[in-house]
Amino acid sequence: MTTAVRLAVVGNPANRRVAFFRDAVRAAGLPEARVVPWLDVLRGDTAFRPGETVRLDSPGEDPDVDRLLRGTDDPTRVEGTARWYRAFTAATAELAVTVDAAGAVLLDAPADLAVLFDKRLAHARLREAGVPVPDSPTSGPAAPPVRGWDDVRSLMTDAGLRRVFVKLAHGSSASGVLAVETDGAGRVHATTSVERAADGRLFNSLRVRRYTAESAVAAVVDALAPDGLHIERWLPKAAQDGRAADLRVVVVDGRATHAVVRTSRSPMTNLHLGGARGSLDAARSAVETAGARWSDALDVCERAAAAFPGTHCVGVDLLPAAGWRRFAVVEVNAFGDLLPGLTGLPGSGAEGMDTYATQVASLLRTPSTTGTSTR
Repeated sequence: MTTAVRLAVVGNPANRRVAFFRDAVRAAGLPEARVVPWLDVLRGDTAFRPGETVRLDSPGEDPDVDRLLRGTDDPTRVEGTARWYRAFTAATAELAVTVDAAGAVLLDAPADLAVLFDKRLAHARLREAGVPVPDSPTSGPAAPPVRGWDDVRSLMTDAGLRRVFVKLAHGSSASGVLAVETDGAGRVHATTSVERAADGRLFNSLRVRRYTAESAVAAVVDALAPDGLHIERWLPKAAQDGRAADLRVVVVDGRATHAVVRTSRSPMTNLHLGGARGSLDAARSAVETAGARWSDALDVCERAAAAFPGTHCVGVDLLPAAGWRRFAVVEVNAFGDLLPGLTGLPGSGAEGMDTYATQVASLLRTPSTTGTSTR
């Protein structure tokens, strides 16, 4: 690719993700990246230009886009992710046809996106690729359906699991996630950011809460189940400064380039739920003190990204087990690069660059054929 490359980004024009990417394109001395609004894509009013390289960004954080995808006027509602998934995957598949017909190149393969946004399918693909993942009774297309709390209870019992994460199959940002545990007496507790209203509707909250009555847990799970659920073993996380810790590792064009430690006093480390950035140097030291190698942790992330070869950039959520010796991948995020101000890892080739500048630099080095092979 030469400096004559022309980039387009499908995104929400007012969103900071789009602004960060356009800033990176401008800083690289390239022509201004053209913005193609998700609203236009979803309404079927989209055109691309011959020779353009097209990047997809998140359709989130826009109420009009959310209304078209999920069919709700309230962005805080949890329900509607199955409809979101159907609309999003249909739109990206049609988008790929339009991009190809125009003689442009799409960086993100719709076939990969359809797997990445279904946790059951993503778990199975990672497992089949030999990537360490938590045990799951709902992995893959042949897994039994989860129709409600009774099914969750049964699957936990059959698999010998006393602590699990119950997740929306098509959820993101910890929406609809419950950390469920049973004690020796069979009592059930769940930690979640889901708030259940008196009329049964579910809302995302910035406050993590704990349900201690099984009937309350069952009511939430039963309301989530129509959108599809995924269950995973709740693995004990490593700790940093007395807080549970995991890592978000960004992989660009097959190489781990950025990493951030996230810590929390709750099972969910998401920063918007009270999580905080931890020390990457301390994490690396803990790994090496435990007798493991930091390079092995990054290798796990690169192997996870390699399971989605049609996607140029992913964010891998890496869980270091207690003791920092072993690692498992709990999520691979198609739009996991929003880490403002974070520069690249030493030796990654992205030193001094943020995640967006790194992606632009990668496109300048490598012909943009990433997303075309698995449409």
